[in-house]
Amino acid sequence: MRFDNMVLYIKPGCPFCSKVMLFMEENGIEMKILDSTEPENSQALLDMNGTTQVPCLVVDDKPMLESDDIVQYLEDMIS
Repeated sequence: MRFDNMVLYIKPGCPFCSKVMLFMEENGIEMKILDSTEPENSQALLDMNGTTQVPCLVVDDKPMLESDDIVQYLEDMIS
């Protein structure tokens, strides 16, 4: 299942990001993934949230933080 209206910002090695990515993989969820260590992505996160916290799921230009909240949101979307 592909969600074109969503973008997930992650940081390699982040256990909370891995949790979200694993859930997505197990459930066949696809969306644009951006690496927050890239300067332009880091700046976009900062501009959007005032923080570079990851994972950050952006749905229709609205950011959502916290891996548990993101997993729950995605679970609700596919059920």
